[in-house]
Amino acid sequence: MGWFEKYFEFDRYGTNMKTEVLAGITTFMTMAYILFVNPQILSVAMGKGAFDSLVTATALSAGITTIIMALYAKKPFALAPGMGLNGYFTYSVVKGMGYSWQVALAAVFVEGIIFIILTLTKVRSAIIHAIPMSQKYAVGAGIGLFLTFIGLNDVGLITAVTNGGVLSFTGMNYSALATEEGILFFFGLFLTGVLIAKRIKGALLISILTTSILGWITGAAPWPHRIFSTPTLSYTFMKLDFHGLLNVGALGVIFAFFMVDFFDTLGTVTGLSAKAGYLTKDGKIPGVEKVLMTDAIGTTLGAVLGTSTVTTYIESASGIEEGGRTGMTALVTGLLFLGIGLFIAPLARAIPSFATAPALVIVGYYMISAIRSVDFSDATEALPAFLVLIAIPFTYSISIGIGLGFISYTLLKIFSGRWKEVHPIMYALALVFIAYFAYLAGVL
Repeated sequence: MGWFEKYFEFDRYGTNMKTEVLAGITTFMTMAYILFVNPQILSVAMGKGAFDSLVTATALSAGITTIIMALYAKKPFALAPGMGLNGYFTYSVVKGMGYSWQVALAAVFVEGIIFIILTLTKVRSAIIHAIPMSQKYAVGAGIGLFLTFIGLNDVGLITAVTNGGVLSFTGMNYSALATEEGILFFFGLFLTGVLIAKRIKGALLISILTTSILGWITGAAPWPHRIFSTPTLSYTFMKLDFHGLLNVGALGVIFAFFMVDFFDTLGTVTGLSAKAGYLTKDGKIPGVEKVLMTDAIGTTLGAVLGTSTVTTYIESASGIEEGGRTGMTALVTGLLFLGIGLFIAPLARAIPSFATAPALVIVGYYMISAIRSVDFSDATEALPAFLVLIAIPFTYSISIGIGLGFISYTLLKIFSGRWKEVHPIMYALALVFIAYFAYLAGVL
């Protein structure tokens, strides 16, 4: 038996090299769309000149962090800049609140450091138990709608306008339905749906590439001049602005990044561990601290490289379904990100927004399903969850959605005589958000 088989304990998990390698390739195919989508979203905040650097930052952060997951945590989980958080970075923090992208990167870095500290001190468990499940489900579903709105905005079906730091919608643009871009968007959306229904691996990636090729052929988008280029980080590397974080509003940004990353990671890791058969009888995940630490390191590394929050991807389930059970799966995925993703900036730049917009809508479709776990027979649980669900997309702000949910949940429990059901930490968090909203309103 070779070194890899011994190190990753193939015998213990009943797997072999062929299975692990194929599982790693499957995971990469399923989540490789992030190489195209993440640079498109973040370049809206950073400028078109940042695109090539963003492709490199996306590939490097995904590749390095996934390899750390493989060698340190030994789990078949892959990581990359998170969907939803990149949208929050661009449309809420930069476009909505008016912060520079350098300040936003600093906020991501600080959030990662906080995550590392909480993981080391194990304070995270207290926060996990404090937040009600209904709020966790609602945040995930709300981010799904947020991504859907971004996708529709990218293709021109709806339009979000910034006016004095406030984002508003101009309504439905029906003329976009008859354009080449609109028609190709719906083609991509339909194609993705068919591929998913047929359980074809890499549905999002296949749809993006197919729709792009059709766009190039029809002239709706220009052909790529070339496919490969030398990686660069000149635009984004170490461009963090910590000085701009020194105000109350920016603290709310850090908090929002942290909350979403924290619970998204927890939910994803729990789900993947259950699928892989790691959960113990009492629901614990062996080695979970290493998984969370890897995730936190990825976030800080990503900020230094120039991308938004790095997190564990639920798409890792595709590799697990193919039999991947050890870190060897993640090692293969990470190496593919480095071996392929680092060099495809010209191709990624040529991918039109109408080809990536369907992917945003489909990811939103996946995430909205979490809301079905909320108990809608209990108004003190369901109403705050509903407020989160609608506030996140309609305000283009994850932090505002979380804040409204925490405050309304706490107040409803208090005034319905069920205040004992609220964890003390939730009272503190509700007060923090009340102060945050007062600051935004100019009261403080």
